[in-house]
Amino acid sequence: MDIKNQLKARYELLDKLSRKTAEKLREYPEGSIKIKKCKSGVYYYRSDMPERDRIIPKNDINLVKQLAQKNYLEAVLKTSSSEAAFLNQVIENYPDLTSEEVYSHLSDDRKQLVRPILLPDDQYIAEWQSKPYKTKPFRNDDPVYITMRGERVRSKSEMIIADRLYANNIPYRYECPLIINGILIHPDFTILRIPDRKELYLEHCGRIGDEDYSDDFVERINLYSDNGIVVGDRLFLTFETVNKPLDVRTIDRLISGVFTQEPLL
Repeated sequence: MDIKNQLKARYELLDKLSRKTAEKLREYPEGSIKIKKCKSGVYYYRSDMPERDRIIPKNDINLVKQLAQKNYLEAVLKTSSSEAAFLNQVIENYPDLTSEEVYSHLSDDRKQLVRPILLPDDQYIAEWQSKPYKTKPFRNDDPVYITMRGERVRSKSEMIIADRLYANNIPYRYECPLIINGILIHPDFTILRIPDRKELYLEHCGRIGDEDYSDDFVERINLYSDNGIVVGDRLFLTFETVNKPLDVRTIDRLISGVFTQEPLL
């Protein structure tokens, strides 16, 4: 149903764009522009007469721009109207029940008899988050930072990241163990991207000015890469120094642009 809602949102956007563009086109002069280039330069022709095109004087650049803008808007109107018409057909024929929702529509008696092959998002998320795991232990002298979800993290910046994820309903695990090439590591955040149900990793480099820490961090990133988990695909990084704290807007951009949206192929 989320796909159908996205299709509806796209249709409404295109419908609004088409109406706005059609209204804007009324402000422009008649005709269209043709551009011809030769050795002596570029020439503009106004094509609004059936029998011939008329050259536009070079000092009338305003008319040239108006006609060019008009032709652009006409192309936008044509493509947006075509896409909107296609989406409208898809929406009208979209099934009321998706494959993921078949299980949730079964009676309780039937649910006890079958094993679902596809789970609805909410049930998939619940099962993903309920799987137990063991985080790294804290030392006695470690500072205490508690997230909105009630878990303990290692720094104020990690608390901010966790709280932003939680506030935006992004499923995550903090310091969930991961074995790469036989080496056990604990990614700061393992994130479930719901649209494609893929696990992503977010590592926060909080002491970039510390040479030993930075060396270990680079070695960790290389370990990810050796296992096919590369930066910008499934691995994402945030940084801070003593003088440059974590920019919360970076987290928000990752949430809106990566963690909640399936990437285009």
